[in-house]
Amino acid sequence: MCTTCGCSTGQTRINGKTIQSLHLEKPIQFRPLRHSNTRDHTPSLPIKNNCASETLASGAGITTAHAPGMSQARMIKIERDILERNNQYANENRRFLSKQNILALNLLSSPGSGKTTLLVNTIQILRNKLPITVIEGDQQTDHDAARIRETGISATQINTGKGCHLDAFMVQQAMQQISPQQNSLLFIENVGNLVCPSNFDLGEAYKIVILSVTEGEDKPLKYPDMFHAADLMLLNKCDLLPYLSFDVDLAIEYAHHIHPGLPVIQISAMQGSGMQVWIDWIEANRLALPSTVQYKT
Repeated sequence: MCTTCGCSTGQTRINGKTIQSLHLEKPIQFRPLRHSNTRDHTPSLPIKNNCASETLASGAGITTAHAPGMSQARMIKIERDILERNNQYANENRRFLSKQNILALNLLSSPGSGKTTLLVNTIQILRNKLPITVIEGDQQTDHDAARIRETGISATQINTGKGCHLDAFMVQQAMQQISPQQNSLLFIENVGNLVCPSNFDLGEAYKIVILSVTEGEDKPLKYPDMFHAADLMLLNKCDLLPYLSFDVDLAIEYAHHIHPGLPVIQISAMQGSGMQVWIDWIEANRLALPSTVQYKT
């Protein structure tokens, strides 16, 4: 069980094979709640902590903790243990990627932003220039991985079950299966979620957040951790702007309020506008790859 975000681990599968989870090996058991009608509701309660780690660590008070029977201090310790363990795997991933001169990009967004369409069209432009592999993250199904494989590119599917994000251990296991080539490009399409994936370093060189114009301009303000953690924002589906009331300048202003200087590229993955700027960004950062290697303690 993940105490950082409150999601359950369920069964994590890579290409249909169940793997060990990074999270706690055994679910934490809590004292049952007793209601005013005195009935004993005996099932243990899972952690339901949707507070950001910074909120918990700030000592905002026990009212921010949603785990009956567990102190806030205990929750913070478990959360830190999970994130520290994740960072250990992330550093291992980063060392491997650096040694192999592989540029790894972590694609993050809410569901329906157009991540997979963007990825397919990016692959079609780059596949004759360099080796590319893809790790796909979804709670269920391998639909997106199947779309990637139709381009002729190798893709490994991670199904997180009830989990709402990828972690570094999952990515490490997937990389062992997919064996990305030296001097290649690795895309990691994370689970559609603007909250939890921001907390988990996967060993990637860059986090790319995708915001579509069919969403609200205030997404950066509503989900600040994600936009603060991002290295680049892609504003997608810009071909739809004539039919919407989306304010591009306001969306970028909000993103810069959270993350001053965050680069923004306006694109339409479907129509192709802005795609060359995105491709140029990828190729430029491949050349600068050694300078992206940083290890977390």
